[in-house]
Amino acid sequence: MEIRNSFEIPLPPDEAWNVLMDIPRIAPCMPGAALTGQTGDGGYEGQVAVRLGPVALSFKGVAHFIERDAAARRARLKGQGADQKGRGGASGLVTFELSPSGAGTRADITTEVALSGPVAQYGRGTGVIQGVATQLCNQFADNLRALIAAPGAGGTAPDGTPAAPAAAPPAAKPISGFSLILTVLWQSLRRLWSRA
Repeated sequence: MEIRNSFEIPLPPDEAWNVLMDIPRIAPCMPGAALTGQTGDGGYEGQVAVRLGPVALSFKGVAHFIERDAAARRARLKGQGADQKGRGGASGLVTFELSPSGAGTRADITTEVALSGPVAQYGRGTGVIQGVATQLCNQFADNLRALIAAPGAGGTAPDGTPAAPAAAPPAAKPISGFSLILTVLWQSLRRLWSRA
């Protein structure tokens, strides 16, 4: 299935590109995600924890950049992972493109995702998966903006010298899938009521 999302970054496109290419720095901005290492070929190892009601899922996997075009500000990342208790897996291709916007930079994200095994049952409702993905994207964008706004976040100081690097953001908390699904269902009900 294909999922599309976008968000604004309060930096000029070139600076936003540099921030998004710094995977160790921005990984903690993704709810429930943790970067655990790098592979010998430049890939990134990590895990994502999701709680759906009483069921806790923990996916462990690897992601690689398969395209990085700084001039076009476009990148593609391919990843795959499996639940550590053997309840299924996921693979995906994420493409993001940056363009100038009134707020600084607009990031357009397209994700092609495939679920397998028992966990695939959660993917049956495309609208629910799109809604959850939108909530996660919004949380990531909020965390990224907070990281950028933090004192010592990097960039350039007023005198033109490089600013001190920011402290690492705190580790992300596991995703509360139950609350995300409730939010998505509420949004779906609101859309139905507005059509009536």
